[in-house]
Amino acid sequence: MYKNYIFDFYGTLADIRTDEESGYLWEKMAQIYSAYGAAYGPEELKATFRSLEEQERKRLGTEEAEPDLTKVFGMLYEGKGIRCGAAQARMTAITFRALSREFIRLYDGAEELLRELRRRGKRLYLLSNAQTDFTRPEIEMLGLRDFFDGIFISSEQGCKKPSPVFFQRLLERFGLDPADCIMIGNDEAADIAGANQAGMDSLYVHTDISPKEAGKAEATYRVMDEDFGKVRALLLGK
Repeated sequence: MYKNYIFDFYGTLADIRTDEESGYLWEKMAQIYSAYGAAYGPEELKATFRSLEEQERKRLGTEEAEPDLTKVFGMLYEGKGIRCGAAQARMTAITFRALSREFIRLYDGAEELLRELRRRGKRLYLLSNAQTDFTRPEIEMLGLRDFFDGIFISSEQGCKKPSPVFFQRLLERFGLDPADCIMIGNDEAADIAGANQAGMDSLYVHTDISPKEAGKAEATYRVMDEDFGKVRALLLGK
């Protein structure tokens, strides 16, 4: 069938819940910043974070731009006159994610599918709208890194799905022919519409954290009940 299988991450391979509105989260983050000399109250920190995040989005200029939030975590220190190196900003981002994450787990059958595709000599790629310092540690936690020939994360590229630029960078970086590729994702507007624009086939997998709206794009294949047995049958021909 296909030579190259391009997967979305959250809602496709991994089920996740986070709560970035939690009072506990912002109280703990304010304590961390204050311990480094950047004194914030929880509400002040939250409001400043959101303001800087929006500022970075506007600076990048388009809806399909993706700011790197690790930069924002560093700016929060600097706003209080505290110098912040890259390592400290990264660790702050990782801590924020750990405190805001309620759970993360693989969907049943997801790892087995990746393992079988690799066994058959297929090339696997990850194309995720995500933050690098949130997502790369979570890929490691779930033991998935070595399954992929390439991992593209939107905050590293400054753009996100469905931007044709994001897809094209992956295709060009690894010399992929769109006709030999299939995109597997749970978001019609991002994954499926983006794949259509890139000239590749697609498989839409509806999961419990898929966006609610339907009819955003026509997929080559659909699995509407989060059943990786059906996904496997479509992708492996059995």
